Amino acid sequence: MAGVSKEAKTSRRRGVWRLVGLGASSGLLAGYAALATAELVSAAVRPESSPVVAVGGAAIDRTPAGVKDWAIRHFGTDDKLVLQLGILGVLTLLALALGALAARYRRIGAAGVLVFGLVGGLAATSRPDSTSIADVLPSAAGAVVGALLLYHLVGRLRSGRPSAPVEAPDTQEGVTTPEAEDGNHPEVAGWDRRGFVVAATAAAAAAASTGIGLLGRSLNGSQGRNAVVSRRRITLPAPASAAAPVPKGAALRIRDVSPFVTPSQGFYRVDTALVVPKVDAHSWRLRIHGKGVTRETTVSFAELLRMPLIERNITLACVSNEVGGPYVGNARWIGVRLADLLRQCGVRPPSKGGPSDQLVARSVDGMTIGSPVEDVLDGRDAMLALGMNGEPLPFAHGFPVRMVVPGLYGFVSACKWIQDIELTTFDDYDPYWVKRNWARRAPIKTQSRIDTPKPFARPKAGTVMVAGVAWAQHRGIDKVEVRVDDGPWRRADLAAEDTTDTWRQWSFPWKATSGGHTLTVRATDRTGQTQTDKRTRTIPDGASGWHSVVVTVD
Repeated sequence: MAGVSKEAKTSRRRGVWRLVGLGASSGLLAGYAALATAELVSAAVRPESSPVVAVGGAAIDRTPAGVKDWAIRHFGTDDKLVLQLGILGVLTLLALALGALAARYRRIGAAGVLVFGLVGGLAATSRPDSTSIADVLPSAAGAVVGALLLYHLVGRLRSGRPSAPVEAPDTQEGVTTPEAEDGNHPEVAGWDRRGFVVAATAAAAAAASTGIGLLGRSLNGSQGRNAVVSRRRITLPAPASAAAPVPKGAALRIRDVSPFVTPSQGFYRVDTALVVPKVDAHSWRLRIHGKGVTRETTVSFAELLRMPLIERNITLACVSNEVGGPYVGNARWIGVRLADLLRQCGVRPPSKGGPSDQLVARSVDGMTIGSPVEDVLDGRDAMLALGMNGEPLPFAHGFPVRMVVPGLYGFVSACKWIQDIELTTFDDYDPYWVKRNWARRAPIKTQSRIDTPKPFARPKAGTVMVAGVAWAQHRGIDKVEVRVDDGPWRRADLAAEDTTDTWRQWSFPWKATSGGHTLTVRATDRTGQTQTDKRTRTIPDGASGWHSVVVTVD
């Protein structure tokens, strides 16, 4: 058998690696063009049909509660961005792999792109808020564009003039080795360099971040233009029951302590929506139905505005908030008293013979949140909120309407972008978070936090002001105590109380001495229950434990 020269083998290996590299590059270009096309088409359908958003939402739904809690703890409100970047990273690796595969198996590589388009389409149509088969179009269009582009680019790698046969040094004249005769194998064939470069450049230009990709995102944003206009035109009427003036002394003038009222732009946001829904208030409707509803009702935003409104300062807390964490905030809400609206529909609490013990609120994005009917109707200021801090609700916080129920963690009360209320029972239905092993009932636990000094701070010896906030919504804070190292508990000074539904600021002047110290805080609510030192995870019904910070006094 004739041999092949060392130079020929080296040339062949280089050709193989060149082909793999160019194929991988083709896959990357095809993948980017596919995503850009999908984004553009999703602008015409709806933003939530974007494959990245749809797959991301499906990933969130299937992620174990512990992993979600870890993501919130480590990434905070950037958790959704991290997820989307992770999806893009995985898609990048898959695109490179498919491109490399297509260089050798052209049709199989292109078919792989179509398969991923199918996955994106299935994810989009399986979302709870999907109401149309049109949601499959962005993924389908992107997959077709990506597959065709990959097929074309790889074709340029295989369509050039075959290279000259490689003669073995020990062959007879005119006799070549099998490798030399196979000049059409892609790894040794010539390639259409000019055609490939032209096609790749055109694809890159068409799908550049300043082109189709950003155009799709821009159009996605503009699709909610009607919602933006409707919000801008809303003037909230004066409430029939206004919030009492905040007592003098409720807001301490201490640096680094959380303000008594949290600005809307700084209010925490924890939800599963990768795209913030933008709902037109003029077309929005809320349906109230289910067990014990004798008069099924559908109300519009304009009708809610004409109802008697209440205005209240209420502190909300997320169940994912770790001890000492940031996911708690106090705002002034205005809205319709939920109990009044439910009673107009004939709803009675279980204690008075009502057949339903759970209120299931549904969001426009398919989220379901279950609240105890008894809690909503027990006299607390539960409301369908229309405004926050003197303005219509921000989109990120539920515009046009959301639920606010003092004393309950958000995952069992604070449905944003609400569009449906169904009265049912806990035995008959498990909402989104309950299906993921969170508690059915979750009253907010008594908690306190040290805002200043910060962990690992280095204050000077002398009087150091230790201060923070404490909350026990619907019960109220009665006492806050501070401990230095393992010393005795000492009572802190409480700021004036606004209502039992708002947090209270507190302060403690500490005579700091040089060295390392641990500062710990605990609170006691109005029922006499003192915050427990037992540390628990946020799952299933909220974290517990004392908040401590370690400082070094110079």
